[in-house]
Amino acid sequence: MRYKEQMIRSAVVLLTAAALVAPVAPAHADPLQAEGARPRPAPRQPEAVGHGGAVSSVDPDASQIGIDVLARGGNAVDAAVATAAALGVTDPFSAGIGGGGFFVVYDARTRKVSSIDGRETAPASAGPDLFVEDGAPVPFAEAVTSGRSVGTPGTPLTWERALQRWGSRSLSQLLEPAESLARRGFTVDATFNQQAANNAARFADFTSTRDLFLPGGAPPAVGSTFRNPQLADTYRELRRRGTDVFYRGAIGRDVVSAVRTPPVAPGSTRNVRPGDLTARDLATYDAPRRDAVSSTYRGLEVHGMAPPSSGGTTVGEALNILETGRLSGASPALVGHRVLEASRLAFADRNRWVGDPAFVDVPVSGLLSKRFAAGRACLVDDAKAMTGAVAPGDPRNPVACASGGTAAPTPYEGEHTTHLTTADRWGNVVSYTLTIEQEGGSGIVVPGRGFLLNNELTDFSFTPAAPGVPDPNLPGPGKRPRSSMSPTIVLDHGKPVLALGSPGGASIITTVLHVLVQRLDRRVPLVEAIASPRASQRNSATTQAEAAFLATPEAQALTALGHRFTSTAEIGAVTAVERLPDGRWRAAAETDRRGGGAARVVHPR
Repeated sequence: MRYKEQMIRSAVVLLTAAALVAPVAPAHADPLQAEGARPRPAPRQPEAVGHGGAVSSVDPDASQIGIDVLARGGNAVDAAVATAAALGVTDPFSAGIGGGGFFVVYDARTRKVSSIDGRETAPASAGPDLFVEDGAPVPFAEAVTSGRSVGTPGTPLTWERALQRWGSRSLSQLLEPAESLARRGFTVDATFNQQAANNAARFADFTSTRDLFLPGGAPPAVGSTFRNPQLADTYRELRRRGTDVFYRGAIGRDVVSAVRTPPVAPGSTRNVRPGDLTARDLATYDAPRRDAVSSTYRGLEVHGMAPPSSGGTTVGEALNILETGRLSGASPALVGHRVLEASRLAFADRNRWVGDPAFVDVPVSGLLSKRFAAGRACLVDDAKAMTGAVAPGDPRNPVACASGGTAAPTPYEGEHTTHLTTADRWGNVVSYTLTIEQEGGSGIVVPGRGFLLNNELTDFSFTPAAPGVPDPNLPGPGKRPRSSMSPTIVLDHGKPVLALGSPGGASIITTVLHVLVQRLDRRVPLVEAIASPRASQRNSATTQAEAAFLATPEAQALTALGHRFTSTAEIGAVTAVERLPDGRWRAAAETDRRGGGAARVVHPR
């Protein structure tokens, strides 16, 4: 049975609820939101169903701006850029023009999936010892809050490249709503307040960051209005002068100055290492188009991001391992067991083989081959869990059930990325993950510019992950650090049926895998698949799990099989869209994680 046929039942069940969703007025159309007025909080909504296109993000103001673009004739790429720019205002601790990301797009005209690599790059002066001092790695906590951790931002050029190739509106037009939002302000919610509070100690150590995000010495209060006129002015400058002002002009000069001479507050005792980013690093940066990584799963095409992201290959390999067995009709415990073990094996291979393809030979076709997956799948025992980290396989020379060698652990990655998905009335789809890495990035706001700089270079291995084992993810000049971002688009006979992605550092991969299995194998409605409790196995002795997951009978059964769990507050924050059999779009987001997401469609029904 084809995917679209499988979805008819859930579409019918949800039709009545979808019909009750009332249209949401554009956030900037309210006369009470004129400049200087107190804005009204926009409603959150985990699901919307209807025609004309869809947008799903973590923030209601940002999603509404994207929907407004679609309603006025823009396409999915236009909406994605406008939504992303708005997230730079309302979700500044996770994303913004000081960071980078991966943009995956389905072109309805050509029926092809393509991508843009907007990943940050290391300075030309960087070597493998970038984070090594006196023969020892720099303490991670010190590295993240530094100029040294800042890579050349890729987000502005990603937007420009996407619009040049697939857009129907100018960058200037699409930045205007976000500029207006930054200037008039938005209502602070509990998530924004908490994220500012989480970073208050390091934000206070930089004058520009303290002044913006700790007004009066404290995080913005819940219910207050937060305005960022500096960012509004920066967006206006980008609108008028284009991205050259960022990569070769005044904004870029300010970025370089902030990295090389961080604006440390007088009296701060923090050891803030400067970076070596130069004007030439900015001027020579490129956001190249890359072929999407493609695989198949139970008759569907699964497209994701190519290296330096490990998302496409690792999600694809895990699905290939799972495809060797039947999951539909299996017990939740058996499904969960196989997913955790497939993830463990795929991460073992990811850690050994995936890095920046400009510097290392990444065996993409081998990692995604069915033969390699079958050889790895035979290591899975349905009666017991594997113990500890497992060794990688060799996709260049696959040997069935091969085991041995040295396991490479999965290094920590910042978890506070953001993801958005858009679709339009013509059938174009965008899945876009963007980030500044750590919650609050490097902690450095560019003085006078209103945006935080990333700390993406901490995604590099500071030293080889396993002694004596080649590490593809060591720093290098102009090199892009490996990422786990997994923007994904699923096609059925060349047409989109599902697109999704998530924040969460290395747990992005397992989050996307979890939702795909819940939706495609277990036929769980999309919003329920997103909301369901999650666990994340990344080739380690223990599996991270949310408290809600640990309370399930499934977790008890998995413990009996030998799985060991550690509790974590939250794993991922998915946004997604799917095409229904009757041509409508369903936008879906979280019900609770990060305060709940914001799903919108142009014409709700």
